[in-house]
Amino acid sequence: MTIIYIHGFASSGQGGKASLFREYFEEELIAPSLSHIPKLAIDTLEQLIEVLLEKDETVGLVGSSLGGYYSIYLANKYDLKAVLINPAIYPYKTLDKIGTVMNYYDGSSFEVTNEHIQTLKGLEVQEIQTQENFMTLLQTDDEVLDYNEAVEKLSESELVIEEGGNHSFENIESYFRKIYSFLDN
Repeated sequence: MTIIYIHGFASSGQGGKASLFREYFEEELIAPSLSHIPKLAIDTLEQLIEVLLEKDETVGLVGSSLGGYYSIYLANKYDLKAVLINPAIYPYKTLDKIGTVMNYYDGSSFEVTNEHIQTLKGLEVQEIQTQENFMTLLQTDDEVLDYNEAVEKLSESELVIEEGGNHSFENIESYFRKIYSFLDN
């Protein structure tokens, strides 16, 4: 099995959470650093998934925040299993007011444009085909996103709701075994 870790907005495949996943899952994990441009990020992920599927690999996705939004789209498109960590459900609303943003990992800055917002709207999955393909990990004190949006959208997924926490999902490593077991089933 190959697990693709999809980082959140303004983060990196070298960020803190990605590093924890890489340390635990070792060579089974790919954590690409994706473009801040949604169209390029999705194109990179689609190419990666298609190459792995052509090699008859089992592919599982783990997406955090915006990476969770991308994971919903990709899992729905390719019929894959996905673990969503505090996923963004409506990123085109959350990011709509943002202009210049700084990357949390390397300090570089970039612009969020109207074209990016429109691309994100276009990636929205109105109706998730197979909610059993999803495990959704949420912490109620997420300071960036309202966890209730994910509960509503993914009500038939395997929901894990923890009181407290934050947007990064405190102690995510305590779920690594459960994540692997879910993706490998």
